[in-house]
Amino acid sequence: MFIDEARIRVKAGDGGNGCMAFRREKFVPRGGPSGGDGGHGGDVIMSASLSHNTLVHFRFNPEHKAQRGGHGLGSNCSGYAGESTTLQVPIGTLLFDDDTGELIHDFTRPNDTIVIARGGRGGRGNQHFATSTHQAPREHELGRAGEERNFRLELRLLADAGLVGYPNVGKSTLISRLSAAKPKIANYAFTTLEPNLGVVSVGEWPHEQSFTIADLPGLIEGAHLGHGLGIQFLKHIERTSVIVHLVDVSDAPAGTDKNDRTDPVNDYKIITEELKSFDPALAAKPTILVAAKADVANPDKLKKLAAMAKRRKIPFFPISAVTGEGIEPLKFAIAELVALHRPLPMDAEPAAPAKLKPAYPPPANSAKGRSR
Repeated sequence: MFIDEARIRVKAGDGGNGCMAFRREKFVPRGGPSGGDGGHGGDVIMSASLSHNTLVHFRFNPEHKAQRGGHGLGSNCSGYAGESTTLQVPIGTLLFDDDTGELIHDFTRPNDTIVIARGGRGGRGNQHFATSTHQAPREHELGRAGEERNFRLELRLLADAGLVGYPNVGKSTLISRLSAAKPKIANYAFTTLEPNLGVVSVGEWPHEQSFTIADLPGLIEGAHLGHGLGIQFLKHIERTSVIVHLVDVSDAPAGTDKNDRTDPVNDYKIITEELKSFDPALAAKPTILVAAKADVANPDKLKKLAAMAKRRKIPFFPISAVTGEGIEPLKFAIAELVALHRPLPMDAEPAAPAKLKPAYPPPANSAKGRSR
């Protein structure tokens, strides 16, 4: 089950109460106050983990508490400190304050850890209140309450490239050819109901490079208004560095919902407009245009789409995920574009990416092999 949103309530541990006690041991000539301090309450900690890829573990367990501190004891003995509770979330999780909507933290690195609720301080025992004129104090402090907060978790997949397009254009088939991912593939719309991630390797050792690619559920016109699967998965595209836009250039089988989609250029414009309506920055992302199902392509559709890509200077690749036509040139093109636009770590220095060289020339009708 893929869960990418969750609401949780956390409660840090309360501090222990300070103790009121006096020393009255035999053979101790000078007694006095000996109440120990209460222990501090445990914190609630959140950490990014590589072992999680969904928020499903918060679905049926939305409340989390840390241990309270122990009460102080006599003989100046302090109470034990409460144990902290650590919540693990997938990398790419955004933490929001559910009451104010404020973004608290963005977990983008493994083992990225923050304290989301601090435990209460333990109260002081009566030993701290003794003075020269007040030698038998009976004052002591209660422990402070731990923080109690409501949070909203939102998971946005961290992928280098994202596959977008109308339902049933071949995104799942393509990611299964590019990587070891095994998404559900069927001949009907909205087969993919949750994103699929795959790792793609290009080049040969020792110059091998890799990137992650996400197969995002199909978009339709009006998706940003809630049509189809709505905006449920549009947020995952925001993390990608490169968009791979698939357009079906085959003729629609009789009786399908593609009968009114006879213009591939219009298909491209509609999906692009949906991305722009959701977030204008998405339309500005580097894009590779892919003519899917080229093995059964309508020549007029293919020619029209290629002409539009040439006018807009968009890298264009006709492919067939079934026969494998154009898959390798597309893989190298995505890798090169990802290397150019992948965000660098904060402590890394920018460097020119090495140009990947396939062992064969790309086809003449692709953007990389077009003669000048």
